[in-house]
Amino acid sequence: MAELLVIRHAQAPFGSDDYDVLSDLGHRQAEAVGLALRNMGWVPDRLVTGTLRRQKDTLTGMGVSGAPEVHPGFDEYDFTDLLNARFGGAAPDAVHRDRRTHFHTLRETILEWQAGGVPGAAESWAQFAARIDAARDHAIRDGARRVLVVTSGGVIAQLVASAMGAPAAQMIELNLQVRNSAMTRFVYSASDRARGLTLAEFNATPHFADPERAALMSYH
Repeated sequence: MAELLVIRHAQAPFGSDDYDVLSDLGHRQAEAVGLALRNMGWVPDRLVTGTLRRQKDTLTGMGVSGAPEVHPGFDEYDFTDLLNARFGGAAPDAVHRDRRTHFHTLRETILEWQAGGVPGAAESWAQFAARIDAARDHAIRDGARRVLVVTSGGVIAQLVASAMGAPAAQMIELNLQVRNSAMTRFVYSASDRARGLTLAEFNATPHFADPERAALMSYH
């Protein structure tokens, strides 16, 4: 069986005016997950990221050799756009500054979006789900047997929910669990992609198992 290993980007600074950069902790997380892959002897034959800087910089920080492909289907949903659409362009300031408010509002907004709400958003839920399906198929094409993708939490959650045939609402519950730089692994048949993906491992962080690295773990 072939493997698709999907890694969430490392930490970006919560509440920052520019979330699309890695924090100092994020750079250390990227180094740690890259080292873990090398220690496992897991060498990819294809590298893919979305277009976001935090995704690309995570892959760079991992020190994996090879030129990555860039596929916009692996970009995260645009939460700022969803908030602007839901709140008429004036989301409460606490959504951006207070973690509890942020994640509560995130959950409510995604559920409303999935149900066909949030009119005026640049991307519908159906469009988001469809582009992830297309990006997944692009990543595992042409007989690739070890594919490494660096993407974001919402994308990973939707890949898992889709592989498990879970209801759409399960996606946000998974999304809220995904740790920075965590590994999610799928297996598939390189010769029969129509069989789809099978989830083998979700949200794993072996690179934080050492007590010296446990403090590197984060969720945003």
